[in-house]
Order: sequence, then structure tokens, then C-alpha cells
Amino acid sequence: MIEWVPLGSGARPVPRPVAAPLVWAGAFGGALALVALLNGTVGSGRPGLALAVLSLLAALLGLCARFTAAPGTAVLCWLSLNGFAIPPAGTLTWAGRRDAVWLGCLLVAALVGTALARLVHARAAYRRLTTATGPDAPEPGAGPGAGPGDF
Repeated sequence: MIEWVPLGSGARPVPRPVAAPLVWAGAFGGALALVALLNGTVGSGRPGLALAVLSLLAALLGLCARFTAAPGTAVLCWLSLNGFAIPPAGTLTWAGRRDAVWLGCLLVAALVGTALARLVHARAAYRRLTTATGPDAPEPGAGPGAGPGDF
């Protein structure tokens, strides 16, 4: 007798996060590209806009990263922000409170992206497990065509 089994049955593993060096490479290249794009379109000297865009980049990179990659992502984005989005371009400075707040914003954005991804993956895994083994799930072998007289 042939038993039909759906191909997508069974628990699927939660996706593995990307390695931190790969995320940091994306942060370095992406931050430089975004700051260059912003400087070319709206001009330098608009650090608020650059901070918002780089925070979005850090959050997007956090979606596929581990929590341990968040500090490096924040620092690499801050280096591009401080070095190229604020005049004089190419000079790293430390303005105390302002740069600490910027680093904090970038770190929080990376952590929020990572936490959001973990919650979404955990919820999806929980739903897959509860729908496969929940109280309303049919017994294995039950259903149409499973009885002795059904062909």
C-alpha cells in the first residue's frame, strides 16, 4: 500500500546566524557606501540623517547576526559616521557625549534587529511544532484513505 506523506512535514531547524566577520564586512562596506551616497546626494554635515540611515543598516545586519556581532557592527558604522559624515571628512574625533550617544544608538539598533530576528524564528519554530503535535492535529495514519476499507 502506498502512503502519501507531505514533503514539508517535520520540524525544520531555526536558521543559523551569519558569522560575525561576515556581518562586520557588510557593516564596513555598507556604512562606507551609504555615507558616500548621502554625501553625494544631500551633502556632508547632516549627521542626523546619516545616523538614521546607519542605524537602519545596523538593524538590518542584526537580522542575520548573533548578539556578539552587535558591538562590532556599531563601532564600524560609527567609524564611517564620524570619519566621513561630519566635516572635516577623513578625521576621526571624539566629542564625548555626542559620540557616546551615537554609538549607543547604533548598538541598540543592532541589538533590536538581532532580538527581532530571534523572536520571529522562535515563534515560527513554536508554531511548526504546535501545529504538528497540537491537540487538534490528526493522528498519524488517520484521515481519508487510512482505513482498511478505503482505497
